[in-house]
Amino acid sequence: MGTRRVLVTGCSSGIGLAMAVRLAKDELRRFKVVATMRDLGKRGPLEKAAGDSLNKTLEIKQLDVCCEASIKECVNSLPDRRVDVLVNNAGVGMIGPVECQSIDSMKELFDTNFFGLARLVRELLPDMKRRQSGHIVAMSSVMGIQGLLFNDVYSASKFAVEGFCESLAVEAMKFNIKITLVEPGPVVTEFERKVYEDAEKMDLSGTDEETAKIFREVYLPYSIKVFASLGQTPEEVAEQTVKVITAKEPPLRHQTNRLYMPMTALKHADPTGRLPLDTFYKMIFKHGSVFNATLGVLRVLQRRAEKK
Repeated sequence: MGTRRVLVTGCSSGIGLAMAVRLAKDELRRFKVVATMRDLGKRGPLEKAAGDSLNKTLEIKQLDVCCEASIKECVNSLPDRRVDVLVNNAGVGMIGPVECQSIDSMKELFDTNFFGLARLVRELLPDMKRRQSGHIVAMSSVMGIQGLLFNDVYSASKFAVEGFCESLAVEAMKFNIKITLVEPGPVVTEFERKVYEDAEKMDLSGTDEETAKIFREVYLPYSIKVFASLGQTPEEVAEQTVKVITAKEPPLRHQTNRLYMPMTALKHADPTGRLPLDTFYKMIFKHGSVFNATLGVLRVLQRRAEKK
């Protein structure tokens, strides 16, 4: 297989930036990277990280996943409109009690996280079908497998991505097109930091006192502990994604964080859904000491894995 052109969205920071740089600096020079972002004014960190690969194996282009004209203009600017691999990474986050989220803000989140992917697929899929080749990689989340407290809307958007890709994958197989959902757990990025910063200042007047207290005094500290114990770096997620892209038979789903897998396994262990609900409820509200001990064990396992 020759050099493949990879279009990556959301490359101004975090996973998208790490992904674009990792592919561009591939030792085997297997990729030409089109690193895109909505606002080219934020290209500085990517240019710095790209180094010598800039304008050689990596070019930066403007692309707003919420704008069909922007997507079309970017794709039309490429030789033969060829995109061998799409890595759809652009996304936004949202946490907090659902009563405190406006319907407009929910729509905006879906516009990026779900409809952004749908727009890109609509633009690229016909060309991939004609060429009888291509790979669509959607950056999903473990929250696309299993809902999490105070992540109702974000999780819903990732469930939508999962259903969209799983359904499309059957049709895509007929045209030799691969589809993969990459499912990170907690990732320590500027994206995540800003989501939690905003959450701490969030106006909770739209909900009751007990819910507000649970969000501030239970959920936020709980999340900080989870990120400290289980969080991956963007570079680790990028490395896992490269393995998926270069696999001879790419999987439909790939979780990047082995330490988080026991959490998602609970869902498949009980078809009624009671087991994960009861487990998370007890960990959060009943047995804080068990929760902390579990994270402690996972921290040890993480350190051992890093030393290998």
